[in-house]
Amino acid sequence: MKAKSLLIAAMAVFLFISTSGAVTNKSGTAAAQFLKIGVGARAMGLGGAMVASSSDAYSLYWNPAGITKVRRPTLAGSHTQWFADIKHNFFSFVLPVNDISAVGLQVIVLNMDDMEVTTVNEPQGTGEFFGASDIAIGATYGLRVTNFFSLGFTGKYIQQSIYNEKASTFALDIGSLLDVPFYGVQLGMNFSNFGGKLQMDGRDLTREFDLNPNNTLNVGVETRLKTEPWELPVNFRVGISMDVLGTAENVFNSQNSRFTLSIDGNHPTDAPEYVAFGAEYAFKELLMLRGGYRLNRDVEKFFYGIGLNIPVTGATFGFDYAIASFDELDYIHIFSGSLSF
Repeated sequence: MKAKSLLIAAMAVFLFISTSGAVTNKSGTAAAQFLKIGVGARAMGLGGAMVASSSDAYSLYWNPAGITKVRRPTLAGSHTQWFADIKHNFFSFVLPVNDISAVGLQVIVLNMDDMEVTTVNEPQGTGEFFGASDIAIGATYGLRVTNFFSLGFTGKYIQQSIYNEKASTFALDIGSLLDVPFYGVQLGMNFSNFGGKLQMDGRDLTREFDLNPNNTLNVGVETRLKTEPWELPVNFRVGISMDVLGTAENVFNSQNSRFTLSIDGNHPTDAPEYVAFGAEYAFKELLMLRGGYRLNRDVEKFFYGIGLNIPVTGATFGFDYAIASFDELDYIHIFSGSLSF
């Protein structure tokens, strides 16, 4: 009865998220949009339906409670080739402390090629170039409170920079993971990017102001251009996953295969709510095929992926690839790898 009640409650949350508040367009009301770019080809192959399926080093992004399922020290990294030559990279390390806790470190970097400065008088370029980049550095602690319930906490530093201006702040992620004793069901929750505001500051905001330009004896004073603070893209994500086919107590048992379905409901503060669906088939946990779909998104809808685990003496190498369709905006490609030792 308890397991059924949890499932009913989870589905009620999904229904609420997918139907409420979708009439308000909140796009462009938050900074640090790079924090919304998903990491890891496995997760992206599932359309981002990952909050309840997190069990690897990429859990640092999707659900920090998931690192309690990492059994060995693990290094991981992913690269996403975004639009307009924008590059998005993620690096992480997870270290199990004991049987019930683990710690992790993560770095997210977004950068692009330098751009030429243009002005009203020189629209074709001045010959001077400037750069822009974003970075987030986080530290995570995960704890298995009971045999079936885990919590995770991430503190992170966030910085955005363009030309000679920068903005920085701190944020917190909180996640939980519940193993339901019912056919391999897992429930996950993650509240991400809760923290301060980003406000640009730098030397180019200093200007000289002359109160009376007609007076040649008047001396200009140094002034500062004011910039507005911007909120972070806070997101509340809740999800459920279920091993329909597997070696444990699943709906269907198999010694060689696993088939997992997952659903995530997302409630971002700067965009309409949406639901992500994912499916993963694994053969002996060596070869994985994945697919995903996002409901209530304009262009990012279909996702596909493949994964390969290669066990060697004392270690396991993992390689994953995913491709995402963005309609007229073309495809993006995600590559990721991991090493557990």
